[in-house]
Amino acid sequence: MGIVDDDIRRVREESDIIKLITQHTQLKKVGRSWKGLCPFHNEKTPSFTVNQENGRYYCFGCQANGDSIEFLREIDSLDFVAAVEMLAAQNGIPIRYTDKQEGKSRNRRKELVELVAEAVQFYHEKLIDMSNPDARPAREYLKQRGFGGDIAEKFSIGWAPDSWDSLCKHLSVSNKDLVASGLGGINKNGGQYDFFRNRILFPIFSEQGDPIAFGGRKLPEEEGPKYKNTSDGAEIYSKSQTLYGLNWAKEEAARTDELVVCEGYTDVIGCHEAGVLRGVATCGTALTKEHVRKMSRFAKKVILAFDADSAGQSAAEKVYEWESEFDVLFKVADLPDGQDPGDLAFSDSDEFVRIVESAKPHMQFRVDRVLEKGDFESKEGRARAAIEAMKVVAQHPDELIRDQYIVQIADRCLIGADEIRRRASNENSKAEKRVMTREPVVGTYERLTTEYQALRMLIHKSGEVMDWLHPVLFSDPLAESIYVALINSTDLHEANRSLEAEASDLVGRLSVQESEDDKPLGVFSRLLSLAAERKAVEFESLARQSGELSEYQEAISYLRRSVMELNEEGIHEIEEGMGLRSWLIEKSKS
Repeated sequence: MGIVDDDIRRVREESDIIKLITQHTQLKKVGRSWKGLCPFHNEKTPSFTVNQENGRYYCFGCQANGDSIEFLREIDSLDFVAAVEMLAAQNGIPIRYTDKQEGKSRNRRKELVELVAEAVQFYHEKLIDMSNPDARPAREYLKQRGFGGDIAEKFSIGWAPDSWDSLCKHLSVSNKDLVASGLGGINKNGGQYDFFRNRILFPIFSEQGDPIAFGGRKLPEEEGPKYKNTSDGAEIYSKSQTLYGLNWAKEEAARTDELVVCEGYTDVIGCHEAGVLRGVATCGTALTKEHVRKMSRFAKKVILAFDADSAGQSAAEKVYEWESEFDVLFKVADLPDGQDPGDLAFSDSDEFVRIVESAKPHMQFRVDRVLEKGDFESKEGRARAAIEAMKVVAQHPDELIRDQYIVQIADRCLIGADEIRRRASNENSKAEKRVMTREPVVGTYERLTTEYQALRMLIHKSGEVMDWLHPVLFSDPLAESIYVALINSTDLHEANRSLEAEASDLVGRLSVQESEDDKPLGVFSRLLSLAAERKAVEFESLARQSGELSEYQEAISYLRRSVMELNEEGIHEIEEGMGLRSWLIEKSKS
């Protein structure tokens, strides 16, 4: 199910991408393009480019790219249909759905959110109702933890009564809606039951502030698991993609370019009480790649404030690949043993703030942990500690930073820095074989190969290249795959959907670059020359292998002569190169 293609195309064509994007970042017109600071990552030098003519954007810093629909999806975390609906509403465009029930189904999320919101209010009133003796133990427990009435109100904390169906009776909804919302289930007799019973409830909100789930904590004296969360089977909630508190944290995160990640709901509340409003927490799961992807949209510095036990410290050691992939700098708050962030924030807020502000870089934390375990009483122990620390340092992509840690390790282990560097170089060579990293793009417009220039022309002025461009002129498989996708698609969006990530990224870059300096005759001439050179080398190799030079001599001479003429004189009209083009196409079939 979805929206009719013609309506999607109309929304895409009639949406003013400049007007849309300038609601989130300032743009300045430079030539035929618009440039500004990227709204998806923190930067000081503008690397975000928008092409108003084809309605596309590309960031040369974080590689974010797309059209108006993709921009709205990313900036507001919407699904595709919701983004189209929002743009259609803004531009007064009526839309049709591929299924007559689609319009109704698009209201499904809104209906479920409203249902969860009603449950939030129901449970909150149960907690704060002083005449309700059932909630007294919960109120006393929260008070002992330092959670007064103002905190309960601010975070909409609630209490699920010790009843099988109190919420079900209050809501009076269908079985389907009850299950879809994650608020309850159906027993074997067909009766409804509440999902949460006898628990303190922490409502979980989407980053837009919509209530979508609950985290339930049992009282200390009760039996059962400490935490029980809304099931992933709920239609509007996925714990691996949801961060508790992001709705409150995103404003300060944007201001400070930093998020503090905790493990529990009470830790986030403690952060707020200590004045650290940028705290978030995972919802009963370990930190995932999707969590990091989401955080990277709001901040490029992430402080891990996990509980000061082995589980929290182990989690801190898993983030390097995400640090590289999402251009995020991870730090670790070195909390005292036996204390979690929430407890420390309530008992000594100044100390908690100090620890957060003095968080160690991820690499420093890992090196310190390795060295702390070392035996420095013997030469052998110091050598082993240095070797283990070097394995960690070798994973860092920056040679200068690696060298700083090498000096530190050498000093701590009483080993010569040159020997450490030699060992570290070996470890780094191993690491580079294991991990492929993207080279940074320097500047907004990188130097393009002739094949990429041809693709840029195909994107911006296809009428000037369609008649002569052909797969035989491409040697780069990536470029050829893009060419095939473009000529077999009605627009860039359709082409992108058929491409792998690397190819799609290249299309994004080319789509926002100006092509005024691309001359069809020059590009065609260079492509022909390169293709003829490749074919000549191929025939020369075949002649040597077979020993039949005479069989290939005429073709080789023709190609060598053509290459020389093209390099010296080029072509003055497209027709001048069509003969060689046809010859190359014919030979590619044999």
